[in-house]
Amino acid sequence: MAEVGMDPCAANPGPIDPSVLYDQENHVSSAVWDGQERGALRCHEHTSKLGEWRLSPKQIELVEKAGFGYLRKIPAISLDNPLISALVERWRRETNTFHFTIGEMTVTLQDVAFLLGLAIDGEPVIGITYTTCSKVCERYLGKAPDSTYASGGMVKLSWLKEFFSQCPEDASTEEIEHHTRAYLLYLVGSTIFSTTTGNKVPVMYLPLFENFDVAGRYAWGAAALAFLYRALGNASVKSQSTICGCLTLLQCWSYYHLNIGRPKLNRDPIHDHFPFVLRWKGKQSGPTTNRDVVFYRKELDSLEPYWLPYKHMDSTVIPEEIRSTLVLGRSKTMLICFDKAERHLPDRVLRQYGLFQPIPEDVARWVRKSRGVDGGVDLSGKMESELNEWAGRKLHIVEGDNDADENEYMWWYLRITRKVVGRPISLSSEFQRTIGGLREISFLADTFPSEGLEPDQVDLLSRIRSIAQECLRDQVGGPIVASPIVGTELRKRSRGKERVRRKGTGKRKRGNDPMDGHGASEDESKYCSVLVAVDQLVHQADDEVDHMPLCITAVEGDTAPLSEAPNKVDDMQLQDATDVIDASQFCDASNEVDDSNMSHAISESDLQAVKTADEVIPQSSQLSDATNETNDSEIHNATNKPNDSQACNATNGVNDPQTLVATDVNESQTYGATNKVGESQPSDVAVDSDQQTEKEAKVSPQLSQENVEDLAQQGETSIAA
Repeated sequence: MAEVGMDPCAANPGPIDPSVLYDQENHVSSAVWDGQERGALRCHEHTSKLGEWRLSPKQIELVEKAGFGYLRKIPAISLDNPLISALVERWRRETNTFHFTIGEMTVTLQDVAFLLGLAIDGEPVIGITYTTCSKVCERYLGKAPDSTYASGGMVKLSWLKEFFSQCPEDASTEEIEHHTRAYLLYLVGSTIFSTTTGNKVPVMYLPLFENFDVAGRYAWGAAALAFLYRALGNASVKSQSTICGCLTLLQCWSYYHLNIGRPKLNRDPIHDHFPFVLRWKGKQSGPTTNRDVVFYRKELDSLEPYWLPYKHMDSTVIPEEIRSTLVLGRSKTMLICFDKAERHLPDRVLRQYGLFQPIPEDVARWVRKSRGVDGGVDLSGKMESELNEWAGRKLHIVEGDNDADENEYMWWYLRITRKVVGRPISLSSEFQRTIGGLREISFLADTFPSEGLEPDQVDLLSRIRSIAQECLRDQVGGPIVASPIVGTELRKRSRGKERVRRKGTGKRKRGNDPMDGHGASEDESKYCSVLVAVDQLVHQADDEVDHMPLCITAVEGDTAPLSEAPNKVDDMQLQDATDVIDASQFCDASNEVDDSNMSHAISESDLQAVKTADEVIPQSSQLSDATNETNDSEIHNATNKPNDSQACNATNGVNDPQTLVATDVNESQTYGATNKVGESQPSDVAVDSDQQTEKEAKVSPQLSQENVEDLAQQGETSIAA
């Protein structure tokens, strides 16, 4: 049964050594591994309306003085949300790097300089915070927004665009400066400092634009990278569903370095323009609708990166003020953007600089403090250590090691990293393989000859058999009927494992699928319902092991637990998922028959009589059609029969079309197990069939009265529950 050469990642995706990725439990990859797909993130960036601003020559001059002459050229690139989401799954905030199969990579200060043309050297972007907008806007913009455009210390981008997007031709110098500051606030608020609010920007940046010459001395590129690092770290937590920051920078970085998701432009890429993000300006000519998160996830698992994507770019187009500071791209320092301080760790990605990669130094753990301060507080006094580290940035330039052994690095890296995000083998396949192994162990223990064995060896063999059967009972959710070697254990099995789920008291949901909005994908279809996986499991187990059939109790359809099954896969849910209806064992056996008839209906010695029938697992489209055919009157007929035996059959509750249901169907008794699966099957579940009872009586010898009473008691328990 063991799969030779099976990928070890299928059993342990890592990290083997958790000393580096110590926050794995909260990372999104843990949720994905457990089958909890969150789909594509909501990406917040607002470059699409930047082109609607009309700047005068004087305004453009002031924008260039402030250090944003290249950023204002940033193209309105259509964001690829699934690509960004797949990258976030690889981001680790413990190291501020992406963890790929080939090693670590990250967006560096050098990338920011090349792609956006922002200054990566200069004064840290930090200042005074504000909790209201009126005073600061009145001072730096000449007017204040009303309450409909302001919220706390943030102002809506739409207000800035509405009142400042076009400066009058006869405007005074003061008015020109007001309009230019409004544009700069809109520019940073829609690109490098975009927030998850979607349409607001903090006014705390306005005082930094008071003097345009002074504004040009700030390290806006370092601040943009600090903001993006923090946004990536927040989005990598499994509870998050949005991401902000300069996503154009992130997406274009991946175009250059990873060659994944590159758009097909309806023109040749521009190679001789600066900044290099302009290469991807233009409309796409090819569809990308078939690219979801799972598609990019698989691509990232097998990528061959471009470590030096700018090597063949025309360096003459790089401005001197940018080229002279590129050495800081290898500075191991602290990046600062107001209350956000993030570590820049180029020593972990030296191959991006054309250097050999040794095993990097340990990253000192630091707490990302949430400095939600009151208005009027200067953050400089609260971040002294971070500011001191940035001040010494030129003293911590990382150098290469020509003697570095990259084989040694990869051996170390594969122990500390998360090698894969999604499972190489689906949850259903893993579950089937595990249960198959348990069944094989149980079979070997049953058939192993006990003659000549010592008493302790016999006890050991019995214990192995007992453990295997107990595991099967826990995982599948139904009692295991042992082979003749072991004997019947109907009286010993745990009632708690057999107890059916009580019918939900609330109204059934109509059209609220918990997986809606998560982007359909290949893996997602496997995780959509644990029930399908269990059905396949039981089907496979019945084909392989004839002597150990399942006795599966009836269960009432509970819409809410079934719809929640894809999100939480645990033992109890797998147990509940397999509590399906076997009409041949309990429902029809108790349908208008007395104890003597029941004794003829089920036999312990003839295993073929209770062998679970091959299951019919309808596809999602077929299940929807089948359930749509059942109307309220049919459900009423199925559930409102006057006796207890018919109540057993009434447990075949029909869930909503969007609820994924697995139903065991006995080929000879299809009409007794489901409401409507085929066209020729009657809608009434409770059908009296003397011929069927006689047929069962002929096939099966009589059970002992004690076991019959046990089974009857179990049936009553199921109905009462």
